[in-house]
Amino acid sequence: MARPKLTETDEGKRVVNHKGEAIGVISGFRGGNAYVDPDPGITDKIMSRLGWADVDDDDYVLESRKVETITDDEIRLKPNL
Repeated sequence: MARPKLTETDEGKRVVNHKGEAIGVISGFRGGNAYVDPDPGITDKIMSRLGWADVDDDDYVLESRKVETITDDEIRLKPNL
């Protein structure tokens, strides 16, 4: 099975753990890496969804190897990370 690949079209998607608990949203991409904002406000969520957000210093890298599935609405992480 192919590993899910994060792309810029995933900006604004909710990131959840394997239990479905929200972790944050994809805030943007820098250097080919996806970044997650762990505490987005409503403005951040809207801006990310529109592709207008920017990566902040408190955002963290989300490695593709940690992603289990990518849907239209969310990115689900693998268990035991």
